[in-house]
Amino acid sequence: MYVTEAHALSAPAAETEKVVAELRDRTEILDALYRFGLGQDLKDPQLFASAFAADAELDFAPAAAKWGGRPPLMVGRDTIVTTILGLFTGRVDTTHQVTNARIAVDGATARLTALVEAQHLLVADRGTFSLLKNPYAVDLVRDGDRWVIRRMRIDNAWFTGDPAAIFAA
Repeated sequence: MYVTEAHALSAPAAETEKVVAELRDRTEILDALYRFGLGQDLKDPQLFASAFAADAELDFAPAAAKWGGRPPLMVGRDTIVTTILGLFTGRVDTTHQVTNARIAVDGATARLTALVEAQHLLVADRGTFSLLKNPYAVDLVRDGDRWVIRRMRIDNAWFTGDPAAIFAA
């Protein structure tokens, strides 16, 4: 599930073109996760949607289980975008920080592991918040010159605050 290889690049150092191509892929792969986070933070449906394949799946159940939540598996880019932005826009402000990214590329597919710290604040009551530290396991597919998320599984390492108040519709 998580990327645990003992090196970053698979292309041999002597093969410059392969190294450059792999570095481009890795940058675009990580950018898909950045688009996911910033799209939420800015409440930008086009940017947020650009992170996902049309048939994407987002599984937030492992994270939500830590505080007793039971969200459904979200299937389809449009469902993911309308569900998440519909839940947050005008009600919850977010900031996402991505770190510890590990990437494995295999032709037209890739896997990404990262830690994402996500701060959530109720707009109407800044005292109600939730800070989550979540390990992400992401499967991606090539989409032209960029990469998009096919499947995202979000777990939770720890949280503080009241996630139930944030994620309750």
